Amino acid sequence: MKKEIKDLVDTGEMLPLMEEFYTIQGEGFHKGTAAYFIRIGGCDVGCHWCDVKESWNADIHPPTETTKIVENAKKYSDTIVVTGGEPLTWDMTLLTSKLKAEGLQVHIETSGAYKLTGTWDWICLSPKKMKLPTKEVYEKANELKMIIYNKDDFRFAEEQAAKVNKDCILYLQPEWSKRDKVVPEIVDYVMANPKWKVSLQTHKYLNIP
Repeated sequence: MKKEIKDLVDTGEMLPLMEEFYTIQGEGFHKGTAAYFIRIGGCDVGCHWCDVKESWNADIHPPTETTKIVENAKKYSDTIVVTGGEPLTWDMTLLTSKLKAEGLQVHIETSGAYKLTGTWDWICLSPKKMKLPTKEVYEKANELKMIIYNKDDFRFAEEQAAKVNKDCILYLQPEWSKRDKVVPEIVDYVMANPKWKVSLQTHKYLNIP
């Protein structure tokens, strides 16, 4: 990456854009609603079950002007979801300020592993064991989405739930490849611990991209 472009990426004036698309939000609190997704490349958290590993290497995703990303987004939806990769790898201040200037609702899906930048209407926090969230994002998260891959993830989920704010909505979501095994376990757990709710990747059940 040329230095001048790297400088623009570092300041958020350009971002490594992997893809952008209009679809139905499949997970968590806003499931079933239409939203425009902006997927930003770059992630070093390294979840072995990640279903978008192609997002990890930011260098293979073209640095794209933030202004252009916003121009595309505002054509489709009032709700914009910034995801990744790990979007907080980059400074989200400029992107969110431009989206908000267009009167858009701006959501983020993040592991919270990096400094919380940007102005958000909704923060979906999905902590990972390899790199834990920052104190600030625990305090500001609107929903906590814990991915359940094995039994130890229930322990980790409780550990994380103890750190978020009292108004944060708590979700347990089966890792897709293990869903047949862990869904019954999640159902039993939520029935025994009703502070939690079940989140499913409904877009996959509906065969929606």
